[in-house]
Amino acid sequence: MNLKKSFFGAWAIGGILMATMGVWGADSRPNIIVILADDLGFSDVGCYGGEIQTPNLDALAKEGVRFTQFYNCSRCSPTRASLLTGIYAHQANLAKNGRSLSLNAVTIAEVLKGAGYQTSMVGKWHLSVDKQLEKEEHLKWLNHQIDPGVPFSPIESYPVNRGFDKFYGVIWGVIDFFDPFSLVEGTKPVATVGKDFYFTDAISDKAVEYVREFSKEGKPFFMYFAECASHWPIHALPEDIAKYKGRYNEGWAALRKERFDRQVGLGLFDKGKLVLPPLDAKEDWDALSEEERRFQSSKMEVHAAMVDRMDQGIGKLVAALKETGQFDNTLIFFLSDNGASPEVPTFPPGYDRPSQTRDGRAMQRDDDLRLHPELIGSEESYTGIGEAWANAANTPYRFWKKESYEGGNHTPLIVHWPAGLKQKPGSFSPALGHVMDIMPTCLELAGAKYPAKFDGHEIVPMDGISLLPVFATGARQGHETIYFEHAKGRAVRSGDWKLVSNCDTPNQWSLYNLAKDPTETEDVSDQYPEKKEFMITGWNQWYKTMPK
Repeated sequence: MNLKKSFFGAWAIGGILMATMGVWGADSRPNIIVILADDLGFSDVGCYGGEIQTPNLDALAKEGVRFTQFYNCSRCSPTRASLLTGIYAHQANLAKNGRSLSLNAVTIAEVLKGAGYQTSMVGKWHLSVDKQLEKEEHLKWLNHQIDPGVPFSPIESYPVNRGFDKFYGVIWGVIDFFDPFSLVEGTKPVATVGKDFYFTDAISDKAVEYVREFSKEGKPFFMYFAECASHWPIHALPEDIAKYKGRYNEGWAALRKERFDRQVGLGLFDKGKLVLPPLDAKEDWDALSEEERRFQSSKMEVHAAMVDRMDQGIGKLVAALKETGQFDNTLIFFLSDNGASPEVPTFPPGYDRPSQTRDGRAMQRDDDLRLHPELIGSEESYTGIGEAWANAANTPYRFWKKESYEGGNHTPLIVHWPAGLKQKPGSFSPALGHVMDIMPTCLELAGAKYPAKFDGHEIVPMDGISLLPVFATGARQGHETIYFEHAKGRAVRSGDWKLVSNCDTPNQWSLYNLAKDPTETEDVSDQYPEKKEFMITGWNQWYKTMPK
């Protein structure tokens, strides 16, 4: 280790901590807000190359730092589990004793609460097991034909029993944005909502309420703001959809090229060193009928409207932080749980797919919506954007949610903290990181210790590494290797090398040098067979240690 570099790195970190913690006991530790988008494409927000109107996120990026090599777990629940616990999802997301979060894992909220932080969560939990009901009874629940006093999942698994003082949001993972199933406040089900209810607005307003309340207490707070946007079913408000009418009439390939050119202009990528892969999706826009093009473009209009409304809500949160004097000393993370989703939900109704709205209107799937594309985005529409738009949303990367290719597990990450960031505002950070690094970062800033035991249970040692050195100097001694596995999709990232296989062919590994080929277009397995075998062996050894 370079001792001089290590000394000055430690000195810089110490400067951050002294500047934000005050002098000898004055509790001016930073507030921390983690905003997690749902199924957001890598290039959806403006500051990562998107055309969608996201002025509030763009402003945070302009004043903060954008990470260019940060990873998630390629799907909703695993990413949430790993982010909140600082360990690999396989160790964190285990359904034992009626909980999906393992009793041998501890959450950021549980540790920070013990360190004197106020804690709150709004939005999507998705870390509780569902009730084991007979199918007919299950469908009654989904269609709001239930006793509103009955808990949706075991109460001990709710956020307020995993370290959060306050919670307003949904317990399960998929919702009707206009009338969500499994909506609770604390542990109490919210039986009815108003006729103008829209989930993204509701959780944004609740987050503002929590900020105003917590700012009066003289103690720092931690907030986990877990959006549902832009997860299917794609539901949006008419005024937001109207902004994007006709915007996507040129199709997905044109959008992908447009976004890539914008990314190059932003400095995210060097056009001379990167090949933009063709769409992995099979659909050919030019071969579609005019009616089908209109149907497909309507989907992307709604997706854009959902992202737009999410940004509006983040704007409300920022305004509340400024209004209460908390903005400068609040560390904000913004990222996504996975890449854009190729999923188009199908019928018959099942685990998370109702057959009708509360007032009895039948859900409309794609065959119905093709006849009435004007319904896309309304409450009775039940669809997703599909593979081609998902691939475009993940520009310049390949594939999408669930896969361990970059389009599935590479997330945008914006970090904003006026009082603590020492890097040049608006800069990019190439530091390699993973969602499990957020937990140790929060703990280091709070002066909190990761426990060996909690609530009578042995706690799995932390896998994450603090990002604080990156905030101070732009670099850190980080992960030598990061492993991935989800739904038989597999990957290893080691330095500039990535070994990956997709979900459909888990034993067909491909090897890429991301320094030369960040979009995974040239498999160099034949050129580096020893490197490939070495990384396969490493992945197998890691996976054997993970709980199944």
